[in-house]
Amino acid sequence: MAEIVNLRQARKHKARQEKEKVAERNRAIHGRAKAERETERLLSQKTERFLDAHRRMPKGE
Repeated sequence: MAEIVNLRQARKHKARQEKEKVAERNRAIHGRAKAERETERLLSQKTERFLDAHRRMPKGE
């Protein structure tokens, strides 16, 4: 005998698989490693401190 398949569940399962494929593709394109994000954050802080130290007038005035 053939296996009985619930078509509604089969469609939902297929849709979930397609969404996961798209999500995986997007993660590969847009995702960055934690180390890369941390490095960028530290560099921006260092740059900001450098610029603040070389201002002609303090920020508040």
